[in-house]
Amino acid sequence: MSGVLNPQGPIALQERDLIITAVLIMLVVAIPMLILLYTFAWKYRAGNKKSKYDPEHVGSAFKQLAWWAIPAVIIVVLGVIDWKSTHALDPFKPIASNVSPLTIQVVALQWKWLFIYPAQGIATVNYIQFPVNTPLHFELTADAPMSSFWIPQLGSQIYAMAAMQTQLYLEANAIGVYTGKDTEINGAGYSGMQFLAKSSSQSDFNAWVASVQDASNTLTMDAYSALAQPSEYNPPAYYSSYDPNLYDTILMKYMIPPNATGTMPTTSTPAMPADMPGMTM
Repeated sequence: MSGVLNPQGPIALQERDLIITAVLIMLVVAIPMLILLYTFAWKYRAGNKKSKYDPEHVGSAFKQLAWWAIPAVIIVVLGVIDWKSTHALDPFKPIASNVSPLTIQVVALQWKWLFIYPAQGIATVNYIQFPVNTPLHFELTADAPMSSFWIPQLGSQIYAMAAMQTQLYLEANAIGVYTGKDTEINGAGYSGMQFLAKSSSQSDFNAWVASVQDASNTLTMDAYSALAQPSEYNPPAYYSSYDPNLYDTILMKYMIPPNATGTMPTTSTPAMPADMPGMTM
């Protein structure tokens, strides 16, 4: 929770403000209700002989209207705020910036995160680095049970699932090291499925990319097959290159395989009963 309340990016800042706004609006109802609860309990306690016992009392129309109107107004206000914020914080919505976004492809594994930098030609495990004040365009999939990708201090979380691709835009407006995590319980190694996200200057980022490009490890398909095996609490790892078809291969791994003719199989539509209303044979 401390990460959510200490945002370091524009998306996280808007989400924190939304949480605070929603809580304050709900307190407009909650605080008076709690005060009235204890007031009524004290006033009409069994030992208070001065309170009037009137079991036939019927409330006035004005009071009934107030009891229902105030919460209804609160719900409408919250609904409008949520509708606007849902569109404003759409994870598919690019962040307006004069700087071109940095694309990072994310693959959720058991129980670690694989990051691929298409423009830089490098890959990492459980560690990412990026320039400050640069939009980050994450493309996400999985080669494992469903996971939820989240860097609390930068913003939205989003699910990564096998055979599917989604995307997320984030940005850091301060230099620092942030913790990323999986928030979807997905097996024995769930608690250790964390990674470091470092925001640095552009020059430091360029130097880091150059150092990774000089690394001895390469992520071939055979190396990936070994990496994809379940393991827990993996330390950061760096690869100077990777198979160019790696991400697409992972994405298509669980798709329906082609049939013998090389085309995707089609599903047949069940025949409709002849006696269904509106059917002519």
